[in-house]
Amino acid sequence: MTFVMNAIGMLFTPLSKTLLMKAIWTGSIGFGLVNIPIKMYSAVEESTLDLDMLDKKDHANIRFKRVNENTGREVAWENIVRGYLLNDRYVVLDKTDFEKASPEKTSHIDIMQFVDETEIDSSYFEAPYYLEPQKAGVRAYALLREALHKSGKAGVGLFVMHNREHICIIKSDEDVIVLNRIRFEQEIRSYEDLNLPKTKNKPAELKMAINLIKQMTKPFDISKFKDDYSDKLMKIIRAKSKGKKAPFKPMRVVHSPTKDLMDQLKASLSPKKKKAS
Repeated sequence: MTFVMNAIGMLFTPLSKTLLMKAIWTGSIGFGLVNIPIKMYSAVEESTLDLDMLDKKDHANIRFKRVNENTGREVAWENIVRGYLLNDRYVVLDKTDFEKASPEKTSHIDIMQFVDETEIDSSYFEAPYYLEPQKAGVRAYALLREALHKSGKAGVGLFVMHNREHICIIKSDEDVIVLNRIRFEQEIRSYEDLNLPKTKNKPAELKMAINLIKQMTKPFDISKFKDDYSDKLMKIIRAKSKGKKAPFKPMRVVHSPTKDLMDQLKASLSPKKKKAS
């Protein structure tokens, strides 16, 4: 199961609990002539601590103001518009201009084709969202969810959110349909300018490396991986709040006693192998 079960449960609980999750996009999703009214919810939340920026002298909060470049005066949100610089002049856009650019995509996700999810390189994945059916789309939602599950396919579509067009894939994940926003091809940088090795591997070393990979291979369980950095940082914060010093052991880079790859591989494959540092 790819996503956290607690978050999925929130989508299918009574209304009072559903309100804990706020829909960030409302519209419809369609395949063929079938249209499903849906609401979109973020499937993720940050696990990092919310740290404020402070003045070092008196620990006062640092505030960022929206300032008019010409007058130096602060500008209220309601007086801020968006514009594009064209021929040394700004063309100001309003909400209807964005809708005119692609009215059907501002409130509709059109599934254009279906693919095997394995065809999509992981580097394209950007952000996951849960889709919840509105009252009129419950049956069609359940139909699409089961069809995706049984076919093992994912839908590919386009939609507009925050005045920007996005490509996405839609898949079934147990009880919920998940939309993954993915990047366009032109957003992925080329690696051609990197200084990458072109050396030919020694057959014996390659065989040993493959054996090490096999030895370390096990079923993937996301619950085994925790963000413990924030927890440790919170312990330091609590200790400092009480005037205590948290224990600190600086990281020391330990180099391997030998530069021979074969020796390192053999040592890694031994029963008492150590983690690389």
